[in-house]
Amino acid sequence: MSIATSEVTNRRDPGRTRQRLLMAGFEEVYRSGFQGCDLNAILGKAGVTKGALYHHFDSKDALGHAILEDVVAKITDDKWLTPLRESDTPLDTLITIIEGTFTDDEHAAGGCPLNNLAQEMSRVEEGFRARTAALFTTWIDTVADALTRAQAQGSLRPEVDARAQAQFVVAAYEGYMSIAKSLQSGAVLEAGVRQLVSHLNSLRPEPQNG
Repeated sequence: MSIATSEVTNRRDPGRTRQRLLMAGFEEVYRSGFQGCDLNAILGKAGVTKGALYHHFDSKDALGHAILEDVVAKITDDKWLTPLRESDTPLDTLITIIEGTFTDDEHAAGGCPLNNLAQEMSRVEEGFRARTAALFTTWIDTVADALTRAQAQGSLRPEVDARAQAQFVVAAYEGYMSIAKSLQSGAVLEAGVRQLVSHLNSLRPEPQNG
């Protein structure tokens, strides 16, 4: 397909063009970081011109904000938020989510997309800081609600501080992700997953004798 033909197709389907830019941008940012990502590489992956990019996003920062809001938020929702909100056994579901983390060296070396951007950009640009903070807050809130429901069901000890535990789970998970990324070690991440699962299981009520 020629560039001219591609541009005509893109103009006819602006939603698809925007989505292609977002996915290409996400892949490039995940690989190189936001400050190091190459706009030309993004355009090449998306198959659009710079004019199409600036039709949808008025700056590189605006593209980055949209990547957080539309792509990273969906990854977080699909992995954590929706399963927890819809679960009838929230503690078991939380454990299953953590156990489902990919712990091979390749995934470990990439890190968490949300944490990557939070660490890189929070002190650089307020729009990134506000958006990553909002995503972390929603994530913690959802885990806290799941643990509160687990208490109501009797599968979590009543004296457990659900919100504090939610903050711990998210912080520990992201901490292990960061260390595994630095060491490029899936084994480190796998060990972290085991520790988190063991910790959550330790919060269950003691079995009743007799």
